[in-house]
Amino acid sequence: MTRSTRVDWAGTEHPRASEPPRIACLVPSLTELLFTLGLGQCVVARTGFCVHPRGSVKAVMKVGGTKNPDLGRLRAQAPTHLVVNIDENRRDDVDAAREFVPHVIVTHPLEPDDNRRLYALFGAIFGREREAASLDAQLLASLAMLDATVARLPRERVLYLIWRKPWMTVARDTYIAATLSRAGWDTVPAGVSVRYPELADDDAAWADADRILASSEPFAFRERDARDLSLRWHKPAHVIDGEWTSWYGARAIPGLRALAQFRAALQS
Repeated sequence: MTRSTRVDWAGTEHPRASEPPRIACLVPSLTELLFTLGLGQCVVARTGFCVHPRGSVKAVMKVGGTKNPDLGRLRAQAPTHLVVNIDENRRDDVDAAREFVPHVIVTHPLEPDDNRRLYALFGAIFGREREAASLDAQLLASLAMLDATVARLPRERVLYLIWRKPWMTVARDTYIAATLSRAGWDTVPAGVSVRYPELADDDAAWADADRILASSEPFAFRERDARDLSLRWHKPAHVIDGEWTSWYGARAIPGLRALAQFRAALQS
């Protein structure tokens, strides 16, 4: 028996939404996906980090951040659906929201191919199957472009930095690391159990990496940071747009293409 496309990552099968749904979203990537699927008029609440699509999203009420949503403001919007993510949102907040939101859609994409499931899930719940199929086709084209690029390049070990003071990186079981792996970059350290580990200045990962990538988010690394890292560790270091590696949903489509171009440019 095949799994219903309306089953989320928590194993909950959601009914098809009645019209019109009132959707609250605490996940920046997925707020954008809702708009891309033509559901922008149904989005009634978002976080302050939900910044795409710029312009359109400004009309949606902010209800705090991903880790500290204002549950009172959220309740006041009377959402029928709440979109959350296991990495982005705290379980206590989600459980509290379940008391007044009929349908809580839990997501947890861990690799670029999981975007296909996201598109299908949202499309099936909210009656946007045609739009979801279009995104699916575009994603496959972006993945094909990335795969073709990587096939002609050597693999490298990279240290991907997401924070400083303290230094922080990503484990290999994260969406970011899986996306980098698809681009031919294997993240270090390899065997950590914490998904977003801290790094000491004497951590072996600094020496093990062939290249350092400093993300533009959540910490906004700048070119001067990359220059300092390169001088300190005597290896190439670059700022990389964090949206290419960490934003799933609709933004993954142009993000994977940009990542392919970035990867090829660095190698040349």
